[in-house]
Amino acid sequence: MYDKFNDECGVFGIFDHPEAANMSYLGLYALQHRGQEGCGIAASNGDRIRTHVGRGLVSDVFKDQEIFKSLPGKSAIGHVRYSTSGDKAVENCQPISVNYSRGSISVAHNGNLVNAEQIREELEQSGSIFSTTSDTEVIVHLLARSRADGLEDRIAEALKVIRGAYSLVFLSETRMVAVRDPGGFRPLVLGKVDGSYVVASETCALDLIEAEYVREVEAGEMIVFDKEGMTSLFPFEKQRLSRCIFEFIYFARPDSTIFGQQVYEVRKNFGRELAREHAVEADVVIPVPDSGVPSAIGYAEESGISYQMGLIRNHYVGRTFIEPQQSIRHFGVKIKLNAIREVFHGKRVIVVDDSIVRGTTSRKIIKMIRKAGAREIHMRVSSPPTSYPCYYGVDTPTRKELISSSHTTDEICRYITADSLGYLTIDGMRRVVGDEGGFGGFCDACFSGNYPVKFPQLAEEGQLGLF
Repeated sequence: MYDKFNDECGVFGIFDHPEAANMSYLGLYALQHRGQEGCGIAASNGDRIRTHVGRGLVSDVFKDQEIFKSLPGKSAIGHVRYSTSGDKAVENCQPISVNYSRGSISVAHNGNLVNAEQIREELEQSGSIFSTTSDTEVIVHLLARSRADGLEDRIAEALKVIRGAYSLVFLSETRMVAVRDPGGFRPLVLGKVDGSYVVASETCALDLIEAEYVREVEAGEMIVFDKEGMTSLFPFEKQRLSRCIFEFIYFARPDSTIFGQQVYEVRKNFGRELAREHAVEADVVIPVPDSGVPSAIGYAEESGISYQMGLIRNHYVGRTFIEPQQSIRHFGVKIKLNAIREVFHGKRVIVVDDSIVRGTTSRKIIKMIRKAGAREIHMRVSSPPTSYPCYYGVDTPTRKELISSSHTTDEICRYITADSLGYLTIDGMRRVVGDEGGFGGFCDACFSGNYPVKFPQLAEEGQLGLF
């Protein structure tokens, strides 16, 4: 229903806490926006790892108190997942837990490995048997094959083979290990609660469990948690930082702090910059809820034009709503959004959204606003045109499906039926996040086509296989 990019996953881990599984449940609840199709928790009592995974929201998969009784122990890791199409089987839910010659290991992963298919083929040719289609299982096989002595050495040896984006949390019977790739694509933060260490994809998970934010897990850093405390290692060669700028635009929750910046303030500043770049005379600024709200506030503040909530969202409709009959397909976006006629009637309206992917949703929204009586509609987008697919842990359409890859701004404006259309420029976006000149350590490949990690094969019009 919503024409947006989708982040693939969120991870959580807690070490040496008497209510580890319960705390992981709360952490995953806070990270639910990062994946709604599956989730799971693996917990260790010091001798054995037990895992519960399932398809659906956190509240559905963990709706029975008996489940938590089956996950005893003082350490746990958790995962929420958004899969790509055709890959929604429960076998692919995480954490992935296996037994091997050195004991047991569980792993939760946010990201995407660009050489996973190549490694998987090599492993299968040498006799490995895979039980999932997840790229994360490639890491497990590499780890199990390692002859290194310590767990951290086996993990490092496995990760030196792979390329791509990963924020990982591993759990053994007695240790927890958090790792972030050398490019730092996906966020990962460190906190403490009741003397116990916590790692999570975003700080909003720390806030929910009232944990203290300590710092980010650094790019290329491995942190080992055991009975001795916390040990920080840097086992990988340094790379240029490539933090995903789309985390600021859409993926992260606005109340989180990632990459050292508060997401809500960054989004408001995107809106302010957008107002400076694409000013227009109007009577009202309205957001496309919910992701367009902070940028619309920033646009309104900078322009001095009145801010109104002219579109009301139905929060009780899931993102996978199925229209039951072809005859009512025209209802479309109205299932999720409804226009307040009094806000729009006779007005010159600025509509602010965070992105346009295919343009189909924007077209329906503008027609809805026009029908509500708007005199003029000016679409403003608080990110540059998304012209290229992502290969680093984001579910994106193929390039030919991205409207800005083959159409000019004027052509897109006509398609969505707006009176004018303005995108935030790449330079403007970079100024807001402190990346002027493109050397501030952010990946903007979905806008620029400048991919920081190359892939073994890439069809120009296609999307690399995500797992």
